[in-house]
Amino acid sequence: MHILFDQGTPLPLRRHLAEHTVVSAYEKGWSALENGDLLAAAEADGFDALITTDQNLRYQQDLSSRRIAVIVLLTTNWPRIEKNVSLIVEAIAQSSTGTYLEIAFS
Repeated sequence: MHILFDQGTPLPLRRHLAEHTVVSAYEKGWSALENGDLLAAAEADGFDALITTDQNLRYQQDLSSRRIAVIVLLTTNWPRIEKNVSLIVEAIAQSSTGTYLEIAFS
């Protein structure tokens, strides 16, 4: 799967997703893109999923017509995320075109 990390998504997560191609918005030169433009650019570039920490994305964007899967991490705290990487791996496996998933961490 071709995955885009939005700003705020902890980059160390990448090493836990080795079976996927992971690129950050920063690496693509898309740091300044707003959410709608970022989603459009990601879809045009062939990304399958966006992993973000932007909990307001679904309120700011109409995601119903999007082809890209959106996975929202409900924290930016790396130690909490790292302890629960399996939840992210499972969400990626369950995602498909246009899905929206939120992952809460204990």
